[in-house]
Amino acid sequence: MNLDAVKTIAKEAGDAILAIYHDADFSQVVDFKNDSSPLTLADKASHEVIMQGLRSLTPEIPIISEEGKDISYEERKDWQIFWLVDPLDGTKEFIKRNGEFTVNIALIEQGVPTYGVVYVPVTDTMYTGKQGVGCEKQVGQEAPVTLQVNHKTANRVAVRSKSHAAPEEEAVLERFDAQESISVGSSLKFCMVAEGKADLYYRHGPTMEWDTAAGQAVVLGAGGKVFDASGTREFTYNKSSLLNPSFLCLGFELK
Repeated sequence: MNLDAVKTIAKEAGDAILAIYHDADFSQVVDFKNDSSPLTLADKASHEVIMQGLRSLTPEIPIISEEGKDISYEERKDWQIFWLVDPLDGTKEFIKRNGEFTVNIALIEQGVPTYGVVYVPVTDTMYTGKQGVGCEKQVGQEAPVTLQVNHKTANRVAVRSKSHAAPEEEAVLERFDAQESISVGSSLKFCMVAEGKADLYYRHGPTMEWDTAAGQAVVLGAGGKVFDASGTREFTYNKSSLLNPSFLCLGFELK
């Protein structure tokens, strides 16, 4: 499988998003889904690009996308490999026009995100992580840079959600000696841990599997880990419910 082609698909999806982001007539056209979360024309445009690209690249591999049809657990429970996609992660950041949104594409094998791409359209920045191989960041046409987590033992930096921060996070930050915290939108939080700009990211409360899979692949490629909130079980995918529990992303080893 030509995994480099996935980066091209993500870039093309990002271009479709930017065409709407920079068009004043369309950027504020927002619908609301059943759970009252926002959906923009850009989510839909990115979804179409990614679905077409992945179906052409790997017609034999099924796809779960946030903007796709609901797939019952009975239908997907035996999938050993599938694509897990968030066409526009950080829709609220898109609407706020702060640039902190991403295109997320992950390959899940036996419940584990073994390859992931997180693309930041506004800055033309691509993060990729592959299990057992490593993690890279590429900005525009510059040469890719290898990323690795910090493995810091003290004076750690935490990254937290810009739109979904919760007070329960404070106890976790204290537990892991986080001396400061920074806020950023979308799966960029995972990427900051992967490149050593932050050391931990704790999310209290629900997310969906497509919100975390690509970011987790990037962190795993950089040498980090993602656990459930207890810190004892690594995060896995294709659960009976696609709703995630709270999780803990670490750029260091738990003692």
